[in-house]
Amino acid sequence: MKYDFKTVEAKWQKVWEDEDTFHAEIDHSKPKFYALVEFPYPSAAGLHVGHPRSYTALDIVARKKRQCGYNVLYPMGWDAFGLPTENYALKNHINPEIVTAQNVARFKSQLKALGLSFDWDREINTTDPEYYKWTQWIFIQLFKKGLAYKKETTVNYCTGCKVVLANEEVVNGVCERCGSPVVQKNKSQWMLKITAYADRLINDLDDVDYIDRVKTQQRNWIGRSHGAEINFDTTAGDTLTVYTTRADTLFGATYMVISPEHAFIKKWVDAGLIRNADAVAAYQEEAARKSDFERTELNKEKTGVVVEGVKGINPVNGKEIPIFISDYVLATYGTGAIMAVPAHDTRDWEFAKKFGLPIIEVVKGNTPSDLDKEAFTDVATGTLVNSDFLNGLSVEDAKNKMYAWLEENGKGHKQVNFKLRDWVFSRQRYWGEPIPMVYCDKCGWVPLPESELPLRLPEIKDFEPGENGESPLARHTEWVSTTCPCCGAPAKRETDTMPQWAGSSWYFLRYCDPKNHDAIASKEALEYWSPVDWYNGGMEHTTLHLLYSRFWHKFLYDIGVVPTKEPYQKRTSHGMILGLNPHAFENQPDAERKRLLAEYGDEKGARKALVEKYGEMAEHPIVKMSKSLGNVVNPDDVVNEYGADTLRLYEMFIGDFEKAAPWNTSSIKGCKRFLDKIWSMSEKLVPGEGVRPELEAVANRTIKKVGEDIDALKANTAIAQLMIYVNALSDQGGATKAEYELLLQLLNPFAPHMTEELWQQLGHTEQLAYHAWPTYDEAKCVEQTIEIAVQVNGKVKARIKVPAAIENADAIAAAKAEPAVAEAIAGKTIAKEIYVKGKLVNIAVKG
Repeated sequence: MKYDFKTVEAKWQKVWEDEDTFHAEIDHSKPKFYALVEFPYPSAAGLHVGHPRSYTALDIVARKKRQCGYNVLYPMGWDAFGLPTENYALKNHINPEIVTAQNVARFKSQLKALGLSFDWDREINTTDPEYYKWTQWIFIQLFKKGLAYKKETTVNYCTGCKVVLANEEVVNGVCERCGSPVVQKNKSQWMLKITAYADRLINDLDDVDYIDRVKTQQRNWIGRSHGAEINFDTTAGDTLTVYTTRADTLFGATYMVISPEHAFIKKWVDAGLIRNADAVAAYQEEAARKSDFERTELNKEKTGVVVEGVKGINPVNGKEIPIFISDYVLATYGTGAIMAVPAHDTRDWEFAKKFGLPIIEVVKGNTPSDLDKEAFTDVATGTLVNSDFLNGLSVEDAKNKMYAWLEENGKGHKQVNFKLRDWVFSRQRYWGEPIPMVYCDKCGWVPLPESELPLRLPEIKDFEPGENGESPLARHTEWVSTTCPCCGAPAKRETDTMPQWAGSSWYFLRYCDPKNHDAIASKEALEYWSPVDWYNGGMEHTTLHLLYSRFWHKFLYDIGVVPTKEPYQKRTSHGMILGLNPHAFENQPDAERKRLLAEYGDEKGARKALVEKYGEMAEHPIVKMSKSLGNVVNPDDVVNEYGADTLRLYEMFIGDFEKAAPWNTSSIKGCKRFLDKIWSMSEKLVPGEGVRPELEAVANRTIKKVGEDIDALKANTAIAQLMIYVNALSDQGGATKAEYELLLQLLNPFAPHMTEELWQQLGHTEQLAYHAWPTYDEAKCVEQTIEIAVQVNGKVKARIKVPAAIENADAIAAAKAEPAVAEAIAGKTIAKEIYVKGKLVNIAVKG
């Protein structure tokens, strides 16, 4: 009987829903396991095949944990506030709430069709007032503790959208959405004092199990450094303070740079001290059009203007040095001023070479007459030269002596600095959580009484921002006008809303007790489920989201709301699913390739023509999925044609989970054939009890490897081992009932629908979802193995150990599952696969 996946998958999805199979309750008789994936932003586009990669991987882990006796919480919800929905609402004249509800419904149906074992009873939505009530409550607690404050700060302002943009939304000085110029403006913004937690956010990384690249990103973003603040007098009578990690190089400081926004510029212009004020003003205007990211990009050409009429004075030798303004110095980092030591800093060297400034070597090992940038840059060791009382000292000794000199002479002091800036928490938009603050002329900023939460968004029809970039809420005076909670005088509500990061900074806590009306979650629920045992998400969220949510959690820990100082015990990240580039030569249809070759003479000419037509991207056969390229794959289409279990299996078999992997629809068919083969085996079970002696070794090895690989997120090699086991059964004429049941148990986390159906057909009445995970006998795993080489186009990519008696197909499957090999053949057409028994596998690929 042919496997009817549509009927089987619909059946079991209904069973799981009707029986609440994956619902979790507090149960102290079991060890708990809290698995978490990043909840999605429900866009109008719906899911693409990149989303299920993370969800399926943790679903496999969660399913195995249940079968190992754990009480598993695996929840899902919606991060539903944000600019894209508001922009869609603006364009189509529809309320964002309606758009959000439609998008959520579509996403939910898509996720359910994948057979993911979410506890849907715990579903949350950041736009639900009963949810954002507690987001507002957290903000008020931050305000009460002095960690939420309002200040004037520089922001990116789009002259077209009339809205403040994040740095990531500014490309080449224009708004990525509308293309209008973006300028720097000072606006009053709510800020969260995340810098107060900077040390703890770094130090506590030692206590959690995050993959190294995630910890590195966190540490780099926070950017803790140890150095000194040094005071430079100026000929204007003011003191410029700089921060440096290289106080030992002070004798090599030959010029200074201040940010174009530095307050001293206006002071000196007003005092008539700057002779080239027009040039300075023009440069300030030019810098204001760039984002912080563009200004600090390392490879960009260095620009600047000397401040004529004012000079700095090097405190260590009394020499006057020029002061420049340049956009690579930011007012928001450090003191907004730097000392430049061009002999030992790449950026300073490039600037000095361009403007003809002195370059003085102060750490031996560089030759000033032969200033090769790569030879001297960022010298961290060596002996001091040309540095008076520091000469002959090592870098570290020189630093310490300079620190002491600065302190003794009143010219500075040791300082720990951070790249991390306080979090700008305001958005001048409608579709976000209202900030629960009112302004009273007498009392200043006052939080709403907690009894008045949630402060709901008013229902409005005009979502356009104001002419000067104010929130559309500012126009609705009936909502804005209120009374002061402290003195009862007339007051006005805050009209800015919170950023999308707000709701995602604590959502994992709400899953613990999502229907609680009196608290974020009950004390009992938080103590039972905390912390999250395993959190997986994209690398793009391992800086800001991870940092923000850790900050909020630490604050809640400090005020006694949560029981652990860290929210997530383990964090992993997945690689993206990539798509075929339809503009690349390799991906043209056969007929089009022939036409291009005929027209342009050879492949080189054809490739050049495609690049001229479509841009440099046409050089890359595998690229990120995007609607503009038309290479986005809808999982609905895959599920409809091949089934959810096949999609799940393919997403896990596609390659190393941490690395990007190309989507190749033709490869899905192999996973479908594998499942069809397993289905067909149920119709010809062979007589026998238990596992036959000749299959004991492969059976035990399969139990061991599949279990270990699931725990290590190596689903691709787990599936390869299952293929080996299936082939071993086929070689023995089929499976006994016990051997087949073992296969279903091990395959269940990957292909839950089909395995539940087959399990039931074998006469079992309980669901396989909670059947005990099989155990293995280590002694029976031992079998003679050999090491074989794996070649791709004749080049050795890996060496793997395989059973001595391994068959051709199994050896090739094991070879292709090896990460280095999978990467080498990714996105390429396989021309030939050969196994030379006992020696090697050779794979020939094209493209």
